[in-house]
Amino acid sequence: MNTVNTPSAQTIAASVQAGQSATIEVSAALDRAEADTLNAIIRVHRTSALKAAAAIDARIAAGETLPMAGVPLVIKDNMCFENHETTACSKILTGFKPPYMATALQQMLDAGAVIVATANMDEFAMGSSNETSVYGPVSHPLDADRIPGGSSGGSAAAVAARITPISLGSDTGGSIRQPASLCGCVGMKPTYGSVSRYGLMAFGSSLDQIGPMANTIADAALCLDSLVGHDKNDSTSVERSYETGHAATIAKTDLSYLAGKRIGYIEHHSELLSEEMRNHLDGIKQKLADAGAELVPVSLAHEKYATAIYYIIGTGEASSNLSRYDGVHYGHRSEDATDLNSVYNKSRAEGFGPEVQRRIMLGTYVLSAGYFDAYYKKAMRVRRLICEDYDKAFQNCDAIIGLASPTTAFKRGEKTDDPLTMYLSDIFTIAANLSGVPCLSVPSGKDKSGLPIGIHLQTPHWKEKDLLSFARCVELIRE
Repeated sequence: MNTVNTPSAQTIAASVQAGQSATIEVSAALDRAEADTLNAIIRVHRTSALKAAAAIDARIAAGETLPMAGVPLVIKDNMCFENHETTACSKILTGFKPPYMATALQQMLDAGAVIVATANMDEFAMGSSNETSVYGPVSHPLDADRIPGGSSGGSAAAVAARITPISLGSDTGGSIRQPASLCGCVGMKPTYGSVSRYGLMAFGSSLDQIGPMANTIADAALCLDSLVGHDKNDSTSVERSYETGHAATIAKTDLSYLAGKRIGYIEHHSELLSEEMRNHLDGIKQKLADAGAELVPVSLAHEKYATAIYYIIGTGEASSNLSRYDGVHYGHRSEDATDLNSVYNKSRAEGFGPEVQRRIMLGTYVLSAGYFDAYYKKAMRVRRLICEDYDKAFQNCDAIIGLASPTTAFKRGEKTDDPLTMYLSDIFTIAANLSGVPCLSVPSGKDKSGLPIGIHLQTPHWKEKDLLSFARCVELIRE
């Protein structure tokens, strides 16, 4: 793991805006990306990054103010990077170069960030350990024999290893927050509909959300300011007045923020934790209470069904979304195909890995005639009940606290032969995707083996400033 004390995104942006050449930090980040030993980075974009850095210097010289001036950025491999190979770490998309830019990436570029590399991920974001990628598994930054979490494992590892100060991930059921927790960085899923999904290769369209990963809450807030906003190209993007100034708010946040605030906790979660993890969570809760917060028990009565509901809705949407990868228009086409049917069958069988095939089959089953009402339709009804549970809970508290993962990083290969056990890695994060509320994981300490633990925080829809402020307080009591 890189131990160089690399500057924060805020420090870089301030220096470049003040006249330092963007090329300096971008070149250093490119060097770190090329020296990556974790398999977190699958492509380094040296030529385009240096060109972009020079363009930023010119924009600043012309008088522009860029909030993310010269900040090196790593992106997940499921975000369309115009004219650059983008594959969702799947053989089915080998060689695909999108003819357009994902809106979230364009917004980051407009703000002055520079894409230096593309990160590894679980194939089509289907996984909790970053072991399903066609490019091979990613290693944990602190222990090469352990997993970094998934599906945004490469994005998390790149930030934790200080390759870049920020990265972008996508979160369908915990795919930003769980790897952030396991790697020891910040990972945030904003309110569903607040960040454009245009150009994000879809897994579950009603669940997917792009969000920032960073080493500090301040850098995550800075990144979020450039990400949020309505996009007419995304039918799920919410047209509303968006708050920015998250970074400025966090700069002024101290523990006095907690005075009079109510933090909810879900009592039965303790039953799902080891004694060590339970004691860690209780210790953080007590420190927040000592700083002025009121701890209140809350109930999410239908949350116990969240994992089952997620693997019905998510796989159903995945089955529909991935039907477009047929070996005809782009990507992998089987060389053994002899007619149209064999083009479809062989190309998809060769192009998709076992986990993706498993979820496509599950999704096709729950959407099929005779089973739709019994599974998908019923799951959507329970999803509505989960949303109502959140509404009721937030009438009694300002935020909900818990752990982002029931365990710290596990050994590579430990759960690959047991999909159900692997799926439970996201047991604390899935409900937030079903309800669409904003949430994040913030580092809160380490276990007895020295592996990171992340606190999971959730707030009502559109309350990102409160979410980040609560997380900043966790940082302060941790320090």
